[in-house]
Amino acid sequence: MLTKFKVLVRASVLTLGLTLVGILGVTTSSLAQTATAPATAEVKTDAPAAASAAAKPAPQAAENPYGIGALWSTSDSVAKGVLAILAIMSMGSWYILAVKMLEQNKAAKFAREAGEKFWNAGTVEQGAAALHKDSPYQFIAAAGLEATKKHDGLMGHIPLNDWISMSIQRSVDRVNREMQGGLSFLATVGSISPFVGLFGTVWGIYHALTAIGISGQASIDKVAGPVGEALIMTALGLAVAVPAVLAYNWLISRNKAVMDDVRSFGGDLHSVLLGSASKS
Repeated sequence: MLTKFKVLVRASVLTLGLTLVGILGVTTSSLAQTATAPATAEVKTDAPAAASAAAKPAPQAAENPYGIGALWSTSDSVAKGVLAILAIMSMGSWYILAVKMLEQNKAAKFAREAGEKFWNAGTVEQGAAALHKDSPYQFIAAAGLEATKKHDGLMGHIPLNDWISMSIQRSVDRVNREMQGGLSFLATVGSISPFVGLFGTVWGIYHALTAIGISGQASIDKVAGPVGEALIMTALGLAVAVPAVLAYNWLISRNKAVMDDVRSFGGDLHSVLLGSASKS
C-alpha cells in the first residue's frame, strides 16, 4: 500500500514538473516573439523609407556663383566694357588667322601655277595671260610688261634696266603689303590685351576693397565676388594675348616663304624682260 502511494506521489510530482516546464517554455517563446516583433516592424517601417530615399534623384551640382556668366550679370558697365573689348579682340584675331591662312595657301597654289605655266610659255605676254587674274605673279608680270612698253617721255631718261627693276620692285612691294595686311592687328592684340585684362583686375580689386570698407569686415562672402572678377579678367587677357602672338609669329614665317618665291619670280622676270628688250 505504501509502495503504491510512493509511486503515485512520484507520478504526481513528475506530472507537475512536466506541466511547469511546458508553461515556462510557452512563456519564453511568447516573450521572444514579443521582443522580435518591434524590430521586425521597425525593419518593415524603414524599408519604404529606404526605398523612397533610393528613388529620390541625386542632387544636382550647384551653379557656380562666381563664373563668367555670373560676372557678366552682376558686373558694372566698366567691367562689361572690358569683357566686350577682349571678346572683340579675340574674334578679330581668329578671323584674321583664318583669312591669312587661306591667302597664303592661295599664294602657294599660284606659285606652283607660275612654275608650270608661265616659264613654259613662248613669250612674257603669253605667260602672263596663262596665269590666274588674281595671282600676284600675273600682277608682277603685267607690271613688267607695261614698264617695257611705256619707256618714253620723261621716263625715257631713265635707263631701261633701272626702269624695269623699279617697276617690278614696286609691284613686289605692293604684294608684300597685301600679304602683311592684318598682321599689325594681331601684334596690337598680343601687346595690349594683357593690359586690358590687368585694368579689369585692378577694377575688381577696387570693388573688393570697397565692399570691405562698406561692410566693415573682410569676410569671404564680401570679397569673393570682386576678387573672382579680378582673377577672371586676368585670365581672359592672357587667353586673348597668347593665341594672337602665336598666330602673328606663325603667319610672319609663312609670309616670308611666300615672299621669297615672289621676289625670286620678280628677279627672273627682270632678267627675261631685259634680255627680250635687248634682242628687239
